[in-house]
Formats: sequence, C-alpha cells, structure tokens
Amino acid sequence: MQKKTLTLALQGGGSHGAFTWGVLERLLEDERIDIEGITGASAGAMNAVALAHGWTVGGRDGARQALQDLWESVAVKKPFSLQADEEYTADNLAAHAHPSPGINALLSLTRFFSPYQWNPFDINPLRDILAAQIDFERLRAECPLKLFIAATHVGSGTLKLFRTRQLTLDMLLASACLPSLHHAVEINGEAYWDGGFTANPPLFPLLHQCRAHDIMVVLLHSARHTGVPLTVNEIHVRLTEIGFNAAISTELQAIALAQREARRSLFAFGHLERRLRNLHIHSIASRELMGQLTTLSRLNTHAPFLQALRNEGRARAEAWLDSHFHHIGVRSSFNLAQFLR
Repeated sequence: MQKKTLTLALQGGGSHGAFTWGVLERLLEDERIDIEGITGASAGAMNAVALAHGWTVGGRDGARQALQDLWESVAVKKPFSLQADEEYTADNLAAHAHPSPGINALLSLTRFFSPYQWNPFDINPLRDILAAQIDFERLRAECPLKLFIAATHVGSGTLKLFRTRQLTLDMLLASACLPSLHHAVEINGEAYWDGGFTANPPLFPLLHQCRAHDIMVVLLHSARHTGVPLTVNEIHVRLTEIGFNAAISTELQAIALAQREARRSLFAFGHLERRLRNLHIHSIASRELMGQLTTLSRLNTHAPFLQALRNEGRARAEAWLDSHFHHIGVRSSFNLAQFLR
C-alpha cells in the first residue's frame, strides 16, 4: 500500500470546528495517509490536541474516538437544550444555525460588561471537558506528532506557538480564549487570548519544522462576499471575518510569492528554497455552506447542528480523496496563484 504523508493546518471557528472533526475522521480512516504535524488555533487547536492525544493512546482508532468524545462532550443535548432534536442536513442547516436563547442573552451582556464583571470566577466548561479527556503529561512525553498551537500574546499582540513537549491545559485554553467571553489566560506571568487573532492557523511551522512536502489546510471561512455590508450588524460581522482570515491569507500570499521566486531560480542551494520548490498546498472546505451560516452560529453547540457539520466534513473529505489523493507528493490541489494578483 502506497503511504503518503501530510501535515495539517486547522482553522478556528467555534462550533463550526465540528466540520473539521468530520474531515479528520475521514482522513484517519484512510490508512494510506500518515500525519507528521498539526497546527491549529482555537477550535482547530482543540481538534489538533484531541487527535494527537487519541493517536498517542490508541493510534488511528484512538484518534477518531478522542475527536468523537470531545465533540459529544461539547454538544448540548436534552433536557438542557430548548431546541427539538430533529436531524439536520447541509440543505437545511442554515435554518437551524441560531444559538440558543441563553447564548443570545449572554451575548447581550458582553456588549456592556467585560467577562471580569459578569463572570468574575472565569467559569469555563471547556476546562473541565479537556481536563477529563486529555492526558497532557502523556501527550508531552509520548506523542509522535508535532503540534503547534497558536495563541495571541495580549501585551505585544504577537503570535505565540506552544509545541508538543511543553503543551498544558492552560496553553490549549489560551488558544481558544475569546476576550469578550473569558478572562485572559495567564501562562508564566504573561496573558494570552485566542490564537485566531494572529494566525488562523499558522502555516510557517509546517514549512520550517516538518519534513512532509504536503500541507492540508482545513478552512472554516465562507465564500467570497460580493455585496457591501450596509447595516451595523453586517459591518461588524464582516470585520470579524476579515480579522480572523487576514493572517492565513497573508501567509498563503507569502508562500505563493516565495515559491514563485524559488522556482524561477535555476539552482536551489538552500534548504528553504528546496522546501518551497517541492511544497504542495491542499485544502478542504465547504465555503458555500459556511457562507449561509451566521457568525453567531459559531456559538451553537446543539448536538444535531454539530453532527450535521461533522457529516458535511466527512463528505467533503471523501470527495477530496476521490479527486485529489493522487496529487499528494506531486502537486498542489489548491490554487495558490490566486494570491499572486
């Protein structure tokens, strides 16, 4: 059986990260694919660490189970959900994407009060879920995968990467710390916020610190917008989208420009030049579906909503494998030229 090696770059996006769960689940089922390293921010970091923990404990099957355990723990089920437990599909998902009334009430508070006021004890259910499911000590000692978890240093506004051998629960929580909902996470006396502000997700560690020639980017952002936002809400939503997607667009543009120059050169003497010449970028996304979902739907943790996103991720990964598996190790299946305009 022909084995091919990928590195993974997992974008953040709240509960939309359940799409990435489905993508990873399908990739893990394909034993022709090996994984060397993973970068992630926010929900992408959660998926990355859950996969790595499961892989460490039980290989591919363990990784799939760990991802399932994570998202089933995040999911809100009856009697705590006020929504009906009907089955959603990609076709009707947008109609059911709104978060619960309780979440809407919470968001209204965040417009007037900081989390230091309305949540003085920094209650975060995700902390208990991750502490119960991830053995960080074993992950640091035994994980065979290279992890690069992104967080944003509050003081400088710069990217901080936490790696496999140093990773702790607080570092993972820092990667998903939205400042309107949670206190900044303090690590070694420094405060950190969500990694999506500065890298969503970072690509350069996979280029510089991994050997695999192929990077698979799992994207959660929507298709390109054609209209101009006019209302206050539309402008706010678009600014948020631009902010969370700017970093990866800049990195992809930098890679495209550097790769073009490396391939124009007659000789490739340097390690980086050779890496760029042989680097292939791939992507799995559902941009049309994500374009139908609101920004607030990223806070919807209703079980059928997450399951529908997971199913869509599986379907998109299946389609990618059917069409592009043979491109791994040969050429990019993602159009980097769009960033050379």
